Amino acid sequence: MAKIADMVDKISETVTEGYRKIEDGVVSGYKKIEDGVVEGFGKVSDKFVETLFTKEGESVEDAKKRLSGEK
Repeated sequence: MAKIADMVDKISETVTEGYRKIEDGVVSGYKKIEDGVVEGFGKVSDKFVETLFTKEGESVEDAKKRLSGEK
């Protein structure tokens, strides 16, 4: 009976280890996609602000502050 319990423990550890590797891969893949999307949105947003809302000689960051009401 002890041999069966040992095998169950080994199988359990192997399955858990495999699950964690898959989970880590999925989470890291998601994070890469999320970071890419956020970065892309930031670039598009900056280009819109630059094109539509900056005054002559004003930086994108200054325009964003002015538009948000910050001083």
